[in-house]
Amino acid sequence: MMTQNCFHCGNDIVKVQEIQFDEKSFCCTGCKTVYEIFSLNDLSCYYDFENAPGATPQDIKGKYDFLDNADIVEKLLDFNEEKTQIVSLYIPHIHCSSCIWILENLNKLNNGVTASQVNFHEKKVRITFTSEKVSLKEIVLLLSSIGYEPYISLENYENKKKEVDRSLYYKIGVAFFSFGNIMLLSFPEYFEVGEFWIEQYKGFFRWLIFVLALPPFFYSAWGYYVSAWKSIKSKMLNIDIPIALGIVVMFVRSTVDIAMGYGQGFFDSMCGLIFFMLLGKMFQQKTYNFLSFERDYKSYFPIAVTKILSDKSEEAIQVYDIQKGDRLLIRNQELIPVDGILISDKTAIDYSFVTGEAVAIEKKSGDKVYAGGKQIGNVVEMEVLQSVSQSYLTQLWSNDVFQKRVEQQYKTITDSISRYFTPALLLLAFVSFGFWIFKDVTTAFNVFTAILIVACPCALALTAPFTLGNVLRIMGYKKFYLKNATVIEQLAKVDTLVFDKTGTITTNKKTSIIYEGTSLNEAELRLLKNTLRGSNHPLSRRLYDFIPNQEKLETASFEEIIGKGIFANFGTQTVKLGSSQFLQHMSENTHKKTKVHVEINGIYKGSYVFNNQYREGLEQLFDKLSKKYNLVVLSGDNDGERKILEKMLPATTTLVFNQKPEQKLQFIENLQNQGKNVMMIGDGLNDAGALAQANIGISISENVNVFSPACDGILDATKFSKIGYFLKFSKNAMKTIYMSFGLSLLYNVVGLSFAVTGNLSPLVAAIIMPLSTVTIVSFVTIMSNYFARK
Repeated sequence: MMTQNCFHCGNDIVKVQEIQFDEKSFCCTGCKTVYEIFSLNDLSCYYDFENAPGATPQDIKGKYDFLDNADIVEKLLDFNEEKTQIVSLYIPHIHCSSCIWILENLNKLNNGVTASQVNFHEKKVRITFTSEKVSLKEIVLLLSSIGYEPYISLENYENKKKEVDRSLYYKIGVAFFSFGNIMLLSFPEYFEVGEFWIEQYKGFFRWLIFVLALPPFFYSAWGYYVSAWKSIKSKMLNIDIPIALGIVVMFVRSTVDIAMGYGQGFFDSMCGLIFFMLLGKMFQQKTYNFLSFERDYKSYFPIAVTKILSDKSEEAIQVYDIQKGDRLLIRNQELIPVDGILISDKTAIDYSFVTGEAVAIEKKSGDKVYAGGKQIGNVVEMEVLQSVSQSYLTQLWSNDVFQKRVEQQYKTITDSISRYFTPALLLLAFVSFGFWIFKDVTTAFNVFTAILIVACPCALALTAPFTLGNVLRIMGYKKFYLKNATVIEQLAKVDTLVFDKTGTITTNKKTSIIYEGTSLNEAELRLLKNTLRGSNHPLSRRLYDFIPNQEKLETASFEEIIGKGIFANFGTQTVKLGSSQFLQHMSENTHKKTKVHVEINGIYKGSYVFNNQYREGLEQLFDKLSKKYNLVVLSGDNDGERKILEKMLPATTTLVFNQKPEQKLQFIENLQNQGKNVMMIGDGLNDAGALAQANIGISISENVNVFSPACDGILDATKFSKIGYFLKFSKNAMKTIYMSFGLSLLYNVVGLSFAVTGNLSPLVAAIIMPLSTVTIVSFVTIMSNYFARK
């Protein structure tokens, strides 16, 4: 069939479903309604910023009834005082300039909204409104009606405001203030300006410099003293020891110089060193501080659920208030929050989030249903067996094996080099001091100070933070968010890649469906829709949602043969759906396409083709990776797709199916026992244990701010095909660090050769030191940007 794109959302429109309005084409009534809303409120220029920027509104009937509960609303509000209320809502669909424009013009859609401001980076909108004119529920329903449904979870209800640690910013500010002012006050002495008024106040300026140097020395640099002391206590010499010693030596020597009238000292270099070191720390942290890598079940659970009271009336209650024996109403696509017994006749439960099994499980009245499953189908009722805190999902998440081990620390490249650099530098400084002390005391102190200043490993210590910090920023820009800089070092060492199947190499988004064959008329579509209504097979449910709404018909008989297809009788008419073997119509021409064939009244009509649900670029990605890495597909799903995967993926790929969460973790552990350095790529709770066990755990997510179990990195699902690029980039990042280490060590060798022989004054060393730092920082920034573009 001919297709064209919806004016609002850009999705393909099947001709029989096309809706024409205002000389524009829409794929459904929802998209047309949004366009009408914008047009009536003079907001149609929404479409001028981007082409087809909208999203199709979803059916949310009853979903937000819990917002009628004043206690719940109170918990969600950021500010609530008399007539003014403020709420921050996370909206996953925010993706372009049109989204920002429409969300910041909500006041034109409802005069109860006084202001709205979008944080594009975090996909949040902060809405100020007047509760006398509009309720929070009405705002949420308004957002949903225009395709910007907010995501509200139990985590929002907890409303735990994290204290923002700004101490690093304060330390940088103090160091920068002192560094700038001391440099300004030192210029006259640098250039030996001899005007009488400078000579007259020289002592005053020197002691003023001393006072300005005290806050950076005692406050900004305190972390280095603590780290150096802990390193000495643990008998592990790290890079912070010579840094701390260099700062102390510069401070003491400069104080002596001022007190004895020798000069203004090296306080400017000391403050500059502290400033650059702290700047490196901030640069490294900035990229990933907005993402939460440690999540629990509260990130996934709804705030409230509908409870059926004894008089059959319904009430929205908080999830924590659910008690054993309560009767709950669970709607289509809602997450089951507690373990219970199904009361309704039948339903299907999708447990892929918990188990990885893609096929929905059919449940009948009286069957037990577990928390974490997603209900698929009509509204059902269930009776509660356990409260939230005692449910299977909560216990599984709380299991120790599913938590990232805190003690799993990796020795960073800087620490590895400092094991040799630190003792060598200290030995050289004290040996040189011992040699010169018997010849000339002044020269001995000058040599000792010059060595510690010129070889102070600030350039060495800044190399890794600035390189890795820049790489973190670049990867974040490309939608790969890493927990910290150490992950990059580990990525470069990986030799084995383990992929989950469901939701990782396959996509959770609805697959596109194309009809091939003789066109179906309205009567035939009606028969087809009613046949599919009785089936719970995942393909049947997707096809049922795809076909336009039709008039309901009663079936005379209905039979579903598992793994084959469906046969339905409507009196004088029959419908047969399923595989080509079931319909005895052998027309398969490619193994990569999933088809549902259609036969009506004994006549073959055609087939609905479900376009490959594997992620785009999967085959090319695996082909490239197979040349350098061991590849494994580890799935909780059954092996029904083994043959397809064997044909799609390289022959060297290991395929393992029917794995429970604990078995996935065990599989990873066995690989590590064989000496493999494993990166696990997965999604959902069923992968949390494996992600925690692996050397590197990466979570694939359609929504990076919501679905992310404890892991080392979060990869936006749209960048799945770039995994090879990120692995290569991490190797190049380490190459950049090694190259800059070489430059830094070369500089140290040259500088030390002059310092040891007494030919380098502490003043010249103090000037050279920050210059070398700037050179190294510039080099690593340029090289990491070069490798990013390569």
